[in-house]
Amino acid sequence: MMEGMKLQKEKLNDFLDGLRKEKYLFAPQKEGESLQFSPVSEESQVELDFQNTIIPPKNAVFPQTETLFTYQIGKLDIELPEEDRERVVLGIRPCDARAMEIIDRLFSWDEDDPYYFDKRNKAALIGLACLEPCINCFCTSFEDGGPASTAGLDVLMTAAEDIFILQPVTEKGEQLLSEQDLLETASDDEMKTVEKSHAEAAEKLQRKIDTEGIPQGLPGLWESPLWEKVSGSCLGCGICTYLCPTCHCFDIQDEVEGFDGRRCRMWDSCMFGEYTLHASGHNPRPTRRERTRNRINHKYAYFVDKFDVIACVGCGRCINYCPVNIDILNILAQVKEEL
Repeated sequence: MMEGMKLQKEKLNDFLDGLRKEKYLFAPQKEGESLQFSPVSEESQVELDFQNTIIPPKNAVFPQTETLFTYQIGKLDIELPEEDRERVVLGIRPCDARAMEIIDRLFSWDEDDPYYFDKRNKAALIGLACLEPCINCFCTSFEDGGPASTAGLDVLMTAAEDIFILQPVTEKGEQLLSEQDLLETASDDEMKTVEKSHAEAAEKLQRKIDTEGIPQGLPGLWESPLWEKVSGSCLGCGICTYLCPTCHCFDIQDEVEGFDGRRCRMWDSCMFGEYTLHASGHNPRPTRRERTRNRINHKYAYFVDKFDVIACVGCGRCINYCPVNIDILNILAQVKEEL
């Protein structure tokens, strides 16, 4: 990692203002009772004292609803959206940054998705090291995972007593920091303090899963009674997928009002009954048993086969916010017992 820089906490708003003048700045902000990443219009609204947002910041590069093009009925021409601006996502947790790195593989699978990569290639990620992990975080279960992991980041930012330490990880991050005149070089003692806080944060994690053998063994449990048991209480609400930073399924629809139309795509969920419903009325995943089985297999087997990485980063959101307390770590533990 390159030389560390420091920012006095009292100068944070000025730092944000400098970023916002040059870039499209996303950061965690209170919206009602919820904390989520959204474009910054007022620096004082940015909140950096939190464990994690409920909704992951993937919407900065993969919006929940996105217009692909607009058109008029009866005309052949289409109008593409305006080109996206350079953007900075500040305060992203390392698990969520690593999730973006994972879904990059999907969106560049056979052809680069132009809508996704127009935003992704113009985004700089300033991560905020997680010094107080949530009770259900299990990020250290995965290679390159951890409360201060730099995977997917351009800059790693760590809160200390009265300063933030910013460590550039990539050339993009180094260039971004070089443009800010509020930063000073961090001392060796300050860097040692930060490294110690990173190590202590990793020791605070209370949960972990050994993923050894799971990707290879899951297909053999296709007809296991396990899936009936673990899906029995599922409501099919889709929270586990909507709040997952690596879930990337989407639907594409045309919306027309009068003669004006738009083609848009929006997040979808494999936990919805209509997700695999055929026009004939047949559904290959007719019950929540099949849909739960698919969700776990997709993250821990299918994605591994195709992209050589587990599509889970251990953020714990699906555990924290499931209304009926379904716990993916408990499911994986039962999978391990059956292997």
